[in-house]
Amino acid sequence: MSRRKIIFGAVLLVLVTFLATAAGFLYLMNAWSSDIVSTLRVLRAMQVVKSRYVEDVPVDTLMAGSIKGMVNSLNDPHSLYMDAKMYKQFMIETEGSFGGVGIVIGTKDKQLTVIAPIEGTPGEQAGIKSGDQIIKIDGQDTKELALDEAVNKIRGPEGSKVVLTIMRDQEVQDYTLTRSNIQIKTVAGKMLDNNMGYIRISMFNENTGNDFVQKLQELEKQGLKSLVLDLRDNPGGLVDECVKVAGQFVPKGPVVSIVTRDGRRETHSSNLETTKYPVAILVNGGSASASEIVAGAAQDTGSGILIGTKTYGKGSVQTVIRLDDGSAIKLTIAKYLTPNDRAINGVGIEPDIKVELPENRNRDVQLDKAVEVLKSKMQ
Repeated sequence: MSRRKIIFGAVLLVLVTFLATAAGFLYLMNAWSSDIVSTLRVLRAMQVVKSRYVEDVPVDTLMAGSIKGMVNSLNDPHSLYMDAKMYKQFMIETEGSFGGVGIVIGTKDKQLTVIAPIEGTPGEQAGIKSGDQIIKIDGQDTKELALDEAVNKIRGPEGSKVVLTIMRDQEVQDYTLTRSNIQIKTVAGKMLDNNMGYIRISMFNENTGNDFVQKLQELEKQGLKSLVLDLRDNPGGLVDECVKVAGQFVPKGPVVSIVTRDGRRETHSSNLETTKYPVAILVNGGSASASEIVAGAAQDTGSGILIGTKTYGKGSVQTVIRLDDGSAIKLTIAKYLTPNDRAINGVGIEPDIKVELPENRNRDVQLDKAVEVLKSKMQ
């Protein structure tokens, strides 16, 4: 074979490979020519900043900034870019458990302070109290630590130890704590008078549905004949979990329908053959998303009466897409409709009985109204 043919074959192979790669790239991008130009403009801007800015900037920092700006440009308060640290914290909240000592901390007067110990955790059992100042973590001074850094230092694998140096009433003491698996409890309940049950749900994480069923069964064994469900200041959470909760009192049929931008519809339903007892649901302006799904289903089906003030009005559904570097994008992908096909995004749900909660109060007048309504229904 002649030298010229070899060179020609090599050039042809390179050209074919380039065209195939370019075609594959364009296919994956699914982009029109204007999209390609815009993409190249972003890359060009990144190259200019990287090469000309007065200080060296890591490419990862520039990339994170561009993704964050891209998501922010949607002007959707429920879509956001989460760096690796934010994403890790988000997953802890939704999974409902983590390795730690069970204290809620914050910053007061520029000092790391215990807001409250969680009942039954190593922190409470060791005698740590609300108002205690944490001046050192494993010997490191906390004055220069950001709150999230302090939280990450206190948390750790179950069974490992952490030493907290606590100041209380000007006295300093070291507490050596063994971390355990801390469960984030979102469900709490009790019996009221007249065989009336009360259950509070603070948010919907991966344990909420099962915890709600367990608590409901406990109250039923104690003679429950009616239920107050408190969803006030519940910001929402996982759709599957709120459907589990609604399925305990919403009769058989749709609970919520999720509709994507191309019109596809996914309906989540209850399998409950018949309602068992009257239900009053407390809501307010802090009741959002998944809590509005429960409230809307109860109102549309007549299986529950809403008491309080108008809900927040978040009728959209988000999914979390993890990126390769441990960061993630939480993106709005659909809107949801109540059983009667009501779209409540930006609108909210008006309660059946409006009751304002005064700022200076000795009693919970919204709960009092719920008790009054349920008493009348039971009679």
